[in-house]
Amino acid sequence: MPRPTPVRVVSELASRGYNAEREAVTLLARADDPDRAIERATETVSDDTLTLSAEDVETAVAALESSDPPADPDNTPDTSTANPSVSSGTLSHGTDGTTDSPVETKGSTGGAVEEEKETIERSADPELRSLDVQGDITGRSTGTGEYADFVATFRDRYERLSGLLRSRVNHRPTEAVDAMAGGSDAAIVGMIADIRSTANGHWLVELEDTTGTFPCLVLKDREIASVVDELLLDELVAVEGTLAGDGGILFVDELHFPDVPRTYRPSTADRHVRAALISDVHVGSQEFAADAWSAFADWLHTEDAAAVEYLLVAGDMVEGVGVYPNQDEELDIVDIYEQYEAFSERLKEVPGDMEILLTPGNHDAVRLAEPQPGFDEELREIMSVHDARFSGNPSTVTIEGVTILMYHGVSLDEVIAELPEEKANYDEPHKAMYQLLKKRHIAPQYGGHTRLAPEERDYLVIEEIPDVFHTGHVHKLGYGKYHNVLAINSGCWQEQTSFQKSVNIDPDVGYAPILDLDTLDLTIQKF
Repeated sequence: MPRPTPVRVVSELASRGYNAEREAVTLLARADDPDRAIERATETVSDDTLTLSAEDVETAVAALESSDPPADPDNTPDTSTANPSVSSGTLSHGTDGTTDSPVETKGSTGGAVEEEKETIERSADPELRSLDVQGDITGRSTGTGEYADFVATFRDRYERLSGLLRSRVNHRPTEAVDAMAGGSDAAIVGMIADIRSTANGHWLVELEDTTGTFPCLVLKDREIASVVDELLLDELVAVEGTLAGDGGILFVDELHFPDVPRTYRPSTADRHVRAALISDVHVGSQEFAADAWSAFADWLHTEDAAAVEYLLVAGDMVEGVGVYPNQDEELDIVDIYEQYEAFSERLKEVPGDMEILLTPGNHDAVRLAEPQPGFDEELREIMSVHDARFSGNPSTVTIEGVTILMYHGVSLDEVIAELPEEKANYDEPHKAMYQLLKKRHIAPQYGGHTRLAPEERDYLVIEEIPDVFHTGHVHKLGYGKYHNVLAINSGCWQEQTSFQKSVNIDPDVGYAPILDLDTLDLTIQKF
């Protein structure tokens, strides 16, 4: 029998209820008799072991080589039909951000792909498809930068998010709390105006609502003190506690985020259909991974990808011009319009019978301030390949009943910079996404690195809970579930640039998360 691939080894281990370290998988795949090595490794580990280590495998392989008779090839189990995909819907994903590592499935390449391009049909009935976009700022931007625009944005944010919190606490306006007698129980729903530590190591959080501000003290020895380091300026929270004797401060006993209810249950499609969720193509860069992109496009023409009827690209179609210092030295195409023309040529490699949606990112030729309107008419005309559709950033996309919140992800930089590493970091970008879901806002902190545009409506509020949250920007692959919402950061199609190297970003290149819309199972294809 042919030696099994690491993917098939992982599938076999998964069928037995085990995960494995990457080195352990490699050792099993290279063993003289991989099936017996898997059998021995899973039999000899302790009962409480869930993840096989390289040491576990080395011990099992050594035991086979020293004492076991060679395997009878006629009795070797056939694993050629093992399913290489990973179902994110059945993995255990905690709210602390822990998750199993995604398993990679190699994409198809080679001449056989070219032969199949003309024969694969994605849907017997294209009329079964539906793709609707909500929350798109395109054509609706009214902000002029006046003071009144900022007031309108923050008032809209307060009203919509406070509505999610008032049902949990007996909220009173800050001016009413200020008039209450000392020792009274009180609750406030407010926007965080300030966070600072006291001389004694306690935390003073100043909350603001439409009537005023009120100081709230979180004592360092209280259990809720552990969540203070998750707080960001300008986000909305609710607190409950007891007023001090003079009534001038609230001692906090409970703190609530708008959050996603733990009881949330996502929707699914009525038929088996799949979507490819990618971002950060960066055509025009010298580091654009052209071979990986072509392998991905070729794979979309194969029978394995026949159910992939949707392609969603969450920003940074091109590398752009002048985005960071000395970028011109790393450009393969120096004209922005020529970059989009080159991207259009790359898009032509994708099957023409797919539904395609393109939203912008910070490298694209749209305004930097979020929410970002979609591409202008000239750029849409250039990228009109396969009747691609366009929307702003962020946008909520409903595909056959499944709601996908698409956001390029610039605010992830801010969340990662502000929060402790165990709660948000670049190697696990989905953890930072969990924080945005908890806060029910895409970019809660104003005045930081993320440029925010004032509008009459705050388009960055996550009012409707998505079934899937899809981001990019940080060039790292990460996925997991937060209260049953699947969070996916899709990596990139650009090798490491000198700028990325200078800021210690090691990109995950050539990954395509493939989502089964009928089950919300996730497969990671590597090209």
